[in-house]
Amino acid sequence: MYFLDYETLRVIWWVLLGVLLIGFAVMDGFDLGSGTLLPFIAHDDRERRIVINTVGPVWEGNQVWLILGAGAIFAAWPTVYGTAFSGFYLAMFLVLCSLILRPVGFKYRSKMPGARWRANWDRLLFLGGFVPTLVFGVAVGNALRGVPFRFDDTMRLDYQGGLIGLLNPYALLCGLVSVAMLVMHGATYLAAKAEEPVAGRARRIAFTAAFVLILLFVLAGIWTGSSMGYRITSAVAHGGPSNPLAKTVEAAPEAWLANYSALPWTMLAPLLAIVGALLAAMLSRSGRRDGLAWITSAIGVAGVVATAGVSMFPFILPSSLDPRSSLTVWDSSSSQLTLQVMLIAAAIFLPIIIAYTSFVYGVLRGRVTGQPIDADHESY
Repeated sequence: MYFLDYETLRVIWWVLLGVLLIGFAVMDGFDLGSGTLLPFIAHDDRERRIVINTVGPVWEGNQVWLILGAGAIFAAWPTVYGTAFSGFYLAMFLVLCSLILRPVGFKYRSKMPGARWRANWDRLLFLGGFVPTLVFGVAVGNALRGVPFRFDDTMRLDYQGGLIGLLNPYALLCGLVSVAMLVMHGATYLAAKAEEPVAGRARRIAFTAAFVLILLFVLAGIWTGSSMGYRITSAVAHGGPSNPLAKTVEAAPEAWLANYSALPWTMLAPLLAIVGALLAAMLSRSGRRDGLAWITSAIGVAGVVATAGVSMFPFILPSSLDPRSSLTVWDSSSSQLTLQVMLIAAAIFLPIIIAYTSFVYGVLRGRVTGQPIDADHESY
């Protein structure tokens, strides 16, 4: 017995996937940004330990959003999962290795007091923040321009790209958008959580990073809107079985831009990105509402991620090699029963995760100071 039709379930899970990816970008994004800023924002070991202590208690919990996002792709969009993780295998392996550096760095940098020992671990913590941030942006850029894969008549995947091919100019621009976005987000977090003088430096960095983000975001938007996009050219059964080869698709420059004309409400996404970043910059400049600056930064992050998603709808992973093989909302999902069962599970557990996360951050509210560090030399 189905309480929702197949088409509606597919759209709901497309929205839920976006929510989970936004949750990851907002919640895990600030600790990736903080790690990226570590060598630049802290001038001595005490200040670096303050920066690390702001994210040390929460970064593992923030990883839940990454697991939820990957799990949702695996269960709700298995063809997308298999294609993306096969095509981006080396890039994802690089991300995984970089993410592993964070827990190792947090635990091992305090095991010896030597300056060189701690400096080396701090460099690895920087890589653990910067590399995933850049690679995630590069991956989104490649998804927007199309990925070189095709399916044969038996749905066997043929991927003809490589790691070097992913590092094209447009994708690197999207990677820089990602770096600027999470540097801004991490800086607003440190401004709200760290004591002076780290907080003051964080405000200045947040102000600059927000304007760099706006500039790069607009440049990427102009490039995307003027030369990229795909269009379905055949009738599609929105509630039909998942079969990517049952449609015809053509590459259509400006198709991504045309989505905003067809669905004017989607303009809210890029507006949120720009307005959120601008407000974060202004509030950081004032230095009086650090918590609100982080909230507006989160709104900007959500707007950037949402912009990529809504511009491509209904495509999830277009193919530059064989446009017909492109994966869309209507032909790459799991079965109707699977989506319905998963929706029930998500309705139960997602509010629990949000409530527990809110409780934890409430308990950990307030600034991180250097007093515990002065008293306990073994902390991070």
